[in-house]
Amino acid sequence: MEKIKFSQMPISGEILRAVEDMGYEEATSIQTKSIPIIISGRDMIGHSQTGTGKTAAFGIPALERINAEDKALQALVLCPTRELAIQASGEIRKFAKYKHGIKALPIYGGQPIDRQIKALKQGVQIVVGTPGRVMDHMRRRTLKLKSVSMVVLDEADEMLNMGFRDDIETILKEIPEERQTVLFSATMSKDILSLAKSYLKDPELVKVVHKQLTVAGIEQNYCEVSQSRKLEVLSRLLDMYNPKLSLVFCNTKKTVDELVNDLQQRGYMADGLHGDMNQAARNRVMNAFRNGKIDVLVATDVAARGIDIDDIEAVFNYDIPHDEEYYVHRIGRTGRAGRTGRSFTLVSGRKELIVLKNIQRYTNEKINLKPIPTVNDLKENKTTRFIDDIKSVIAKGGINEYAQIVEQLIEEDYNSVDIAAALIKMALEKDTGTREYNIEEDENDTSDCDAFKNYSAQSGMSRLFINVGRKDKVAPRDIVGAIAGETGIRGKIIGSIDVYDKYTFVEVPHENVEDVLTIMKNSQIKGKRIIIEPAKSRR
Repeated sequence: MEKIKFSQMPISGEILRAVEDMGYEEATSIQTKSIPIIISGRDMIGHSQTGTGKTAAFGIPALERINAEDKALQALVLCPTRELAIQASGEIRKFAKYKHGIKALPIYGGQPIDRQIKALKQGVQIVVGTPGRVMDHMRRRTLKLKSVSMVVLDEADEMLNMGFRDDIETILKEIPEERQTVLFSATMSKDILSLAKSYLKDPELVKVVHKQLTVAGIEQNYCEVSQSRKLEVLSRLLDMYNPKLSLVFCNTKKTVDELVNDLQQRGYMADGLHGDMNQAARNRVMNAFRNGKIDVLVATDVAARGIDIDDIEAVFNYDIPHDEEYYVHRIGRTGRAGRTGRSFTLVSGRKELIVLKNIQRYTNEKINLKPIPTVNDLKENKTTRFIDDIKSVIAKGGINEYAQIVEQLIEEDYNSVDIAAALIKMALEKDTGTREYNIEEDENDTSDCDAFKNYSAQSGMSRLFINVGRKDKVAPRDIVGAIAGETGIRGKIIGSIDVYDKYTFVEVPHENVEDVLTIMKNSQIKGKRIIIEPAKSRR
């Protein structure tokens, strides 16, 4: 099935308007296939990787089915971590911008429960929560599920891996059988199939099957960078590699407009393409790009269709694409007609690193971690290019006219070395490639750059003590589920767990220790309030 524009989807004008405000033009594969099915009311299993736009795939249909006049809870979304719950709830709120009277609330560990109870009492139609905190509210009778008509299990495989199977089943049993159940999972394990068989009724399976496309001949790179430094890093990469023509991809029209403005202010010959432009404007921009009047073209995926220019030397993913196919299409704009090309993806945060990992698995090509060029790197590179240009001009000849100027200066008692140095200084400082780079930040800061390649590593861990054990009927999965559910840490990065009769030792990454100790303070595992502290204090 081909992807289609949101305007072609069976969604209301209010939601379409919100989607357009967010700058999205075209639905991803999972959205294209899932939205009509879920809106129809059928149970569904969505087999799709992380980062493919699943929130819109279930969030938009959920909003279409909500009765805004009824303040009772109507839809429940279960997520494995607080991070995903917050993100999914935020996206749903954006989609509901023009659907007045609809409220979505995230509930998760680590936030004062009194605040959540107060919000629930005011009336909420959609709750997005972690299994542990949902169970907590159920025990307190502050969350009643009898009016729920739709339940979504987001990243169900991850929730099972974190030990939430019992919690999920307890929650589902409290929801009326006459409901719609939607399950999304990156894998189709026996446990997932068993869960689906038990709780879904004649579900339709939606599997996003990618058409493999070649990416040979393209050097693929990524840089990990904070969201606030993306413009700075893109500028440095453009200056370091100096591509003849480059294509920069953004996920939304709004980002295209903002980035074009920022690049132009920095002196780059840049312009943009997106769906809001009329054909005359698009033709003007494309002609300027083909003729070299602009050398940086910023575009959305939809607007970039039909671009067939052989001289594009580099592609930059300013925003990481939500779909693996988009990634392949994007970088395929370079390295054409037997040429080689480069691609750079700017990755921000752990979630985007997971998306990048899925892309790498899909393309079966290595994506290299690239250090961010320092200001000194740029100066050295620029000087080297300038020297090469000088040598090329000398080799071509035709410089006698200018040699006479040098001889005149020598007669005035200036030596040739000083003359050449002054000319080089003037040329380099006049060059528009000289930027005002932000050098206040550590040039060699690669604090998170290894997060992708070492994501599953068990080094750099801290050992923590928890005062519950086998006598409290605690198993390793309970420890993983509690920590991941309360703190938002992925279960996969929690290290070894040693459960003894009365206590447990668990390893977590150094950088997460403070959050775990703060958030887990006074939490409960298996109904017992715990004490958690660094293991060394018990030695």
